[in-house]
Amino acid sequence: MGDDSEWMKLPIDQKCEHKVWKARLNGYEEAVKLFQRIEDEKSPEWGKYLGLIKKFVTDSNAVAQLKGLEAALAFVENAHVAGKTTGEVVSGVVTKVFNQPKARAKELGMDICLMYIEIEKAEVVQDELLKGLDNKNPKIVVASIETLRKALSEFGSKIVTLKPVVKVLPKQFESREKAVRDEAKLLAVEIYKWIRDALRPSLQNITSVQLKELEEEWVKLPSSPPKQSRFLRSQQELKAKFEQQQAQGGEQSDGEDEEDAPAAVDPYELLEPVEILSKMPKDFYDKIEAKKWQERKEALEAVEALTKNPKLENGDYGDLVRALKKVVGKDANVMLVSMAAKCLAGLAAGLRKKFGTYSGQVVPTILEKFKEKKPQVVQSLQEAIDAIFLTTTLQNLSEDILAVMDNKNPSIKQQASLFLARSFRHCTQTTLPKSALKPLCAALIKQVNDSAPEVRDAAFEALGTAMKVVGEKAVNPFLADLDKLKLDKIKECSEKVELPGAKKAAGGGAVEKKPAARAAPAAEAPSKSSAPPKKSQAAAGKMSAGPPKKGKTASAAGGKTKKTSDSKEHTETELSVEACEELAAGVLPASCLQQLDSANWKERLASMEEFQKAVETMDKAAMPCQALVRMLAKKPGWKETNFQVMQMKLRIVALIAQRGQFSKMSASVVLDGLVDKVGDVKCGGNAKEGLTAIGEVCSLPWTAEQVVSMAFAQKNPKNQAETLNWLANAMKEFGFAGINVKGFINNVKTALGATNPAVRTAAIALLGVMYLYMGAPLRMFFEDEKPALLAQIDAEFEKMQGQSPPAAKRFTKKAAAEDVGDEGDEADEEGGAGHDIMDLLPRTDIGDKITSDLVSKIEDKNWKIRKEGLDEAAAIISEAKFITANIGELPLALKGRLSDSNKILVQQTLTILQQLATAMGPGLKQHIKALGIPIITVLGDSKLNVRSAALATLQAWVEQTGMKDWLEGEDLADELKRENPFLRQEVLGWLAEKLPTLRTAPGDLMLCIPQLYACLEDRNGDVRKKAQDALPTFMMHLGYDKMNKATGKLKPASKDQVVAMLEKARAVMPAKPAAPAKAGKGSAEPSRAASASRSGAGGEDFPESKAEVKKVRGGGGAAARKPPSPPEDPSPPLPSKDKECNGSKKPPGKGKAGGSQQGPAAKKPAGKGQKEDEDKSGPIFVLIPNAKEQRIKEEKQLKILKWNFMTPRDEYVEQLKTQMSTCFAKWLQDELFHFDFQRHVKAIGVMIERLESESEATIGCLDLILKWFTLRFFDTNTTVLMKVLEYLKLLFTMLNRENYHLTEYEANSFVPYLILKVGESKDVVRKDVRAILTMLCKVYPASKVFPFLMEGTKSKNSKQRAECLEELGCLIEGYGMNVCQPTPAKSLKEIAVHIGDRDTSVRNAALNTVVAVYNVCGEQVYKLIGNLSEKDMSMLEERIKRSAKKTAAAPAKPSATEKSQREHPANPNATFLRKPAQEDPNKLNQARQNAQHSEPSHPSIPKEFQLDLDMIEKDQSRVCELPDLVQHKLDELLEPIMIPEPKMRAVSPHFDDLHNSTASTINFVISQVASGDINTSIQALAQIDEVLRQEDKADVMSGHIDQLLIATIMQLRLINSTHLADDRVDKTDIFKLYSCIIGNMLSLFSMEALAREASMGVLKDLMHGLITLMLDSRVEDVEDGTQVIRSVNLLVIRVLENSDQTNMISALLVLLQDTLVSTAGSPSVSELVMKCLWRMIRFLPETINNINLDRILLDVHNFMKVFPKEKLKQLKSDVPHRTLKTLLHTLCKLTGAKILDHLSMIENRNESELEAHLRRVVKHSGNLSGFKNDRGNEKTGLHMDDRMSKAKVSDILSEIFKKIGSKENTKEGLTELYEYKLKYSDADLEPFLKNASQFFQSYVERGLRMIESDREGKTRNQTSAGTPQHGVDSSPSSNNEELKPAVYYERLKILRQRQGLENTSRQQQVGGSEDEPQQRPAISLLSSKPSVASSTDMLHSKLSQLKESRELYQQEHNTHSPTHTRSASPAANLDDLKKRLERIKSNRQ
Repeated sequence: MGDDSEWMKLPIDQKCEHKVWKARLNGYEEAVKLFQRIEDEKSPEWGKYLGLIKKFVTDSNAVAQLKGLEAALAFVENAHVAGKTTGEVVSGVVTKVFNQPKARAKELGMDICLMYIEIEKAEVVQDELLKGLDNKNPKIVVASIETLRKALSEFGSKIVTLKPVVKVLPKQFESREKAVRDEAKLLAVEIYKWIRDALRPSLQNITSVQLKELEEEWVKLPSSPPKQSRFLRSQQELKAKFEQQQAQGGEQSDGEDEEDAPAAVDPYELLEPVEILSKMPKDFYDKIEAKKWQERKEALEAVEALTKNPKLENGDYGDLVRALKKVVGKDANVMLVSMAAKCLAGLAAGLRKKFGTYSGQVVPTILEKFKEKKPQVVQSLQEAIDAIFLTTTLQNLSEDILAVMDNKNPSIKQQASLFLARSFRHCTQTTLPKSALKPLCAALIKQVNDSAPEVRDAAFEALGTAMKVVGEKAVNPFLADLDKLKLDKIKECSEKVELPGAKKAAGGGAVEKKPAARAAPAAEAPSKSSAPPKKSQAAAGKMSAGPPKKGKTASAAGGKTKKTSDSKEHTETELSVEACEELAAGVLPASCLQQLDSANWKERLASMEEFQKAVETMDKAAMPCQALVRMLAKKPGWKETNFQVMQMKLRIVALIAQRGQFSKMSASVVLDGLVDKVGDVKCGGNAKEGLTAIGEVCSLPWTAEQVVSMAFAQKNPKNQAETLNWLANAMKEFGFAGINVKGFINNVKTALGATNPAVRTAAIALLGVMYLYMGAPLRMFFEDEKPALLAQIDAEFEKMQGQSPPAAKRFTKKAAAEDVGDEGDEADEEGGAGHDIMDLLPRTDIGDKITSDLVSKIEDKNWKIRKEGLDEAAAIISEAKFITANIGELPLALKGRLSDSNKILVQQTLTILQQLATAMGPGLKQHIKALGIPIITVLGDSKLNVRSAALATLQAWVEQTGMKDWLEGEDLADELKRENPFLRQEVLGWLAEKLPTLRTAPGDLMLCIPQLYACLEDRNGDVRKKAQDALPTFMMHLGYDKMNKATGKLKPASKDQVVAMLEKARAVMPAKPAAPAKAGKGSAEPSRAASASRSGAGGEDFPESKAEVKKVRGGGGAAARKPPSPPEDPSPPLPSKDKECNGSKKPPGKGKAGGSQQGPAAKKPAGKGQKEDEDKSGPIFVLIPNAKEQRIKEEKQLKILKWNFMTPRDEYVEQLKTQMSTCFAKWLQDELFHFDFQRHVKAIGVMIERLESESEATIGCLDLILKWFTLRFFDTNTTVLMKVLEYLKLLFTMLNRENYHLTEYEANSFVPYLILKVGESKDVVRKDVRAILTMLCKVYPASKVFPFLMEGTKSKNSKQRAECLEELGCLIEGYGMNVCQPTPAKSLKEIAVHIGDRDTSVRNAALNTVVAVYNVCGEQVYKLIGNLSEKDMSMLEERIKRSAKKTAAAPAKPSATEKSQREHPANPNATFLRKPAQEDPNKLNQARQNAQHSEPSHPSIPKEFQLDLDMIEKDQSRVCELPDLVQHKLDELLEPIMIPEPKMRAVSPHFDDLHNSTASTINFVISQVASGDINTSIQALAQIDEVLRQEDKADVMSGHIDQLLIATIMQLRLINSTHLADDRVDKTDIFKLYSCIIGNMLSLFSMEALAREASMGVLKDLMHGLITLMLDSRVEDVEDGTQVIRSVNLLVIRVLENSDQTNMISALLVLLQDTLVSTAGSPSVSELVMKCLWRMIRFLPETINNINLDRILLDVHNFMKVFPKEKLKQLKSDVPHRTLKTLLHTLCKLTGAKILDHLSMIENRNESELEAHLRRVVKHSGNLSGFKNDRGNEKTGLHMDDRMSKAKVSDILSEIFKKIGSKENTKEGLTELYEYKLKYSDADLEPFLKNASQFFQSYVERGLRMIESDREGKTRNQTSAGTPQHGVDSSPSSNNEELKPAVYYERLKILRQRQGLENTSRQQQVGGSEDEPQQRPAISLLSSKPSVASSTDMLHSKLSQLKESRELYQQEHNTHSPTHTRSASPAANLDDLKKRLERIKSNRQ
């Protein structure tokens, strides 16, 4: 037993897995005990066994397995987590336990399965058991069937889904194993108990013996339904009830049983669908058209056999249905008609709802066919139409039925009525709303009076059935005109009717209960016409709560219940004149009657007065109204000539109407008379009062119709006009309810065409009033009118726009209660008032125009013909304007086109369908299945434009049809089944938008759930997102529980995910829209007013469960803080008042509290509301110390996602929610993440209100608040966006006030998203965003906002690019150039790119921004923006010129710029607060300190500078002036400067600038040459000229030549672009400036040494400037101009002669290239450039030895690349071609074949035309090449030596360097090197110096310099033309200082090396040209190749130097500028700076 002891010690779970079976057995035993012992079902202990349970049941050892099964059972019973193991364990039980021989094992296995079912895992268990049925081992099959049977008998059919079981049952009856068949039989018996006969169809195909056996068993079963005996864990109450029942011995009332009885199972559901389309005979369609009836019969028989299948597979049955319909309608053989009808019935029964698509086509044909007399045919037609009815709805068929109700053939009428009677039986109160019943009842009532008795009986039966279904009360109003006999007949029929669910209806309880519960929806009023939602809630609550309470709302809500007998309209029969006289005599004084027709008017008047008194005192009941009015009409009656008598008469009519029981009969007696007098000047008023009084009694709609038709029957225009005026007024007083527009619209049209203007005006005014109620649809009636008239009508409508109709003041007295009740009921639930109007429109029937030709055209093979067909269809529809629902076979034809391969036709079809929607209106409903659903299929198209067209069409359809019909049936679910990502995302998006607006949705919505779940896990991210968005909207209608239950069918992994998503969705589930309330008695409020008030109230959604008082108002702020106070107005205001209190901005407390308790409606929920308000009164943000810092830290450590996305994904939203949960009030967070945008608006409202009071906490949560707002930027809802921007403006204002500065973290997660919105299409949004950006710069450095904006300019949205560029311009204007990050040059290059943008606004913005830069830094802008194309550059220059003209040419004094700099510190990082310096400096200081604390990440500014700033800020008394320029003593320049002994310490990079005031002075003076102020520039030029003229002083200019030239060029450009264009500048000043410039240049270029320093780029620009000046016509035209041009000519020659020849030729070549490329410049520029080149060519023989051929050839090569030979020849002039040839020819002549060795700088020679050209030239002139080496001057041998072999060169040089290295010959070596260097200017010394020590290199350099200065007495080496060295050459030399520059230069290089920098020349750091070798020799004096910097780079470098020098100069002369150049190197010498600052301060004092 040694082994045993090992495992005995192991823990239980390890024993259970042990390889020894005994160990396992022991483990299982202990596990059983343990499992029974653990109390807590959620204990962690269970988790250990999760993975082992499968092994428990599948143990290979039979003994151990038994114990394992026991343990598993205990686990499943007790562990909370057991459900996770269901699949694997049950699968193990089925495969490894059910095949065991031991009965006990099998029993335990079954128990485990049943236990899993008990813990809610029925579906998984069932799936596994069904898999067991397919096992080959019969034991397993038997056990699986037995387990299923047991499960069913214990748990019942609700829990065990029978459909899959029934599906596989027949197969088990076929098994070879008897045991299996027997078990199957037992299962069939068990199933039969639960579903009875529904099982039969599925077992039709088993053998007859088996079936017979089964039948015998079934008969024995008890008839009472079985009961569930074992319950799920979730059914514990049922269990308790069941046990209690058992205890009482089952003596329970039947009523309870009823409730629990399982719902009857529909056998259809259990069947498998059969696919029959493919099985149809191939020649069916030919045969059905055959001439012989026998062939047709064969075809039908084949189909009839197929349609007998009880359930058919969905498919396209369109063709088949059409063929059958044709037989029914057209076939002469009645036997075939009856067969076809049977086929249709079979199809309808087999397809059910899916047949609905075709029902509209077939029903009219069948109804028409009822004319057949043969009972056999009639019967099959009845079966067919009944089967079809079940596939659709009554509303869809009602039009077709109504159409045949007037048919002449009595059989058709009879059968239609009988069909209605049968149909009504299938309806309930909800599916048979009044709106549907009303027209049908009207038609049936006509038939009740029909002459044919069978028609009458059928009508009685139909009405009786309707009465039975919806109750007498609902039908009675429609039967008002029937006599008692007929009514009794109907009631009698009603009692005979038996409805399908008769048992329930008998007590009437169930039927009654239903509408009460659904009171609100039963109203079925459209949401449009609902009063503000709060009422509806109260009303709904009341109605369901019981008898309505008294008071106004009660009469509104319970209006229907109050129809008492007196509300019926008073009717009376017509009385004879004699009878009237008799009645009148009974109530009127005799004298009155006698004098009525007296000839004397006074007597008549007296008689009237008596008459009036009598009426006033008469009792209402006793007043014989008809008799009295007939007396008034007695001769002279209405022809009365005396106006006083007439007035009295009219007054009496009004009195009688008001006081008596006035009927329409009485009204018809007087109306004619009244209308006759309406136009009378004296009596008109009284006549109108009479009409109004009659309107009150007989209802305005009736009165109006009568009156208008009477008025237009006469010819009197006055009466017509006044009648219309009266009607307009009456409408305002009575409201629009019930008015039949159709009744008088034709008269109005007549009036519009009247010749009398008064009639026309009145008609238009009436239309205006109608427009108030009807809105836009009204115009449709008048589309055909003349344009002039239409314009008048439109103008009238325009006046009414935005007005809401007044509240009604008068009501039809008797029917008041009734009407209010009816009104709500009549409007259809979805369509609303708009649809009533749509119904009134006159519609054309275009059915006959849709010919078979048209249909075949649309279906043609050739797309062009198809297109023609579609065009025709579109034309038919547009011509008809409004059409009926009958459009023949068009739907099927169009459906085919929706899947057309030609997308253009698909789009055209969609357009037609949109057109159809508008034209057909509500009738469109019946085409949803045929045409609507295929539109959804188009949403799966891969092309976006097709999809958006389909979506638009869909929206147009839904507007007309409402959503309900779309959701019914399986069509939508079938669409979602298609695995098309586009389709899925579009459909789900559409549903997510539409579902929240519905009050109820059909149960069929549930069918979409499996597809919705599939979409949640779709591969496509967009589909998943849309599915997640749609989840809450589905849940809103189906409820969480249903949806949660549906997840049971998913795989476990999917299920967990989906359930988690459901939980999330549950949190954001939108509440259902409230049911529209009915308006109160005192306010039959018209739809428009209500909708206005509704939108005022923010269109809130109310969850049914809690009627929250507070939510009535949008803001929810003040009411949130205090419980609602009682309303100020004790009486509940009318809705119109209510609207006012929504719309107008009253103090929030008043409006909200007042609104919250309007009328008794608010009483019930008030308590609850108060409680909720208390929750919301606390702070909305919680201030948690350091929470923000913690979040920043987490993001840095990547613990949470960085807030950075293109569109916000769910994980970001979730993360934000989590972060917010700690510091946001719970209710606020719920609102912020609510599904409904209205809640967001409300939440922001609250945040705005609390912004001030909770500012500190707001700042504490600022990062989260800003992040939430970034999410809102991605919403498309403008309302939310505007609210967001409103809040942000207030927020940034508050932050600025609190001196808070955004952190990087906050800005990075907010600013980029804000910038997205700059590109919004709406102006208001853009304006707000710009405002916020401006505020942002007050709380975040502008220099940091700049990069965000730069990023924004890269957007694809052109508006965004433009706005960002504008904003950049504003920043540069406001904060100067330092705002440009990373560098001005880089930023401006990027900005300038946009000058070439396609979009005009972007181009303009870019130009404006560059102009803004120009305004800040002048001509420097051209250098910063880099190379622009000629076109862009000309645009820019043009814009700059224009801007110069606009701005006043005030001389730019430095003080002015300084002032602006003081207001906006140019370094935005230095101070965060950019407020003008006028504020208290201490405050500023404090702010600065704050800024530095809050932002340690900024480079802090040295404190010395800050002190300096403070000095400046405190001292505002002194005005700053620049020192006068001329004060310099130029002699100082030559005085030696004492240099301290070199000590090893860090050298500032500005070393020479700081210590050498000469250089900085020169820099400063040069910088002033480019000044915009002419005088400043002239002064500076004069100073420089003075220096240049004195030869001994002129060399101080060395090293500054390029700088000077650039400044000069800028000045020339400035004159050209600005001064010359500006009329205000004196021309003499300009010419003075010109002469200074030219004089200066002449001096400069006379001195060869200085002239040689000019670099190529600068020379190019200089030449361009000079040539432009020579050609400037503006200069020529002035008298001094010619003199200037002559001087320039001279200067050009001087420049050509004296500057470095290589640089000059290069410059000219590049300039020529530019001028030829640019089309803008004049040709004369290029001509002059070529003249210069010719001159240079003339110099070549003398200068050939001094020029760098390689560089010139490179330039020629580049030129030829741009202008190949062919292109050159195409130019207008051949001069450029000749010039180039001459240049090359001359060079070849001078150098011979050697020229080919000078192509070294050309990278890819093969591309070069140049080489080929040179070879040709060399070949031709080969014999000439001898003479040029023999020139006779000292440099003869140069060229031979020049190209010495490399070996020879290196020999010579190594020899020389040896000498230098030896002590003795060092001098000699240096001299030789110097000579060699002179001789071979381009010799490369680098290889020899590279390996030498630093000291040796500097020694060589020093030595060479000494020799040079000995020989020439100058400090400059002429070969270094291209590279001025600062700090080396800018100090004057004298003997005692010989070593100075080299020593310092040396030290600088050592430092640079230590810092890891390359020792290249300074210029190259700024950016050497591309041709330049990357590494320059270490000692720049020995540099072999002169550098060719591109002009822009050169200018750039010079500018940066200029800028530095200007700043330093300003510092030294203690200017007030607060800008400081920051030291670029960490080694900046602070001591020095401190000393200098001390000095500055002491100077100031």
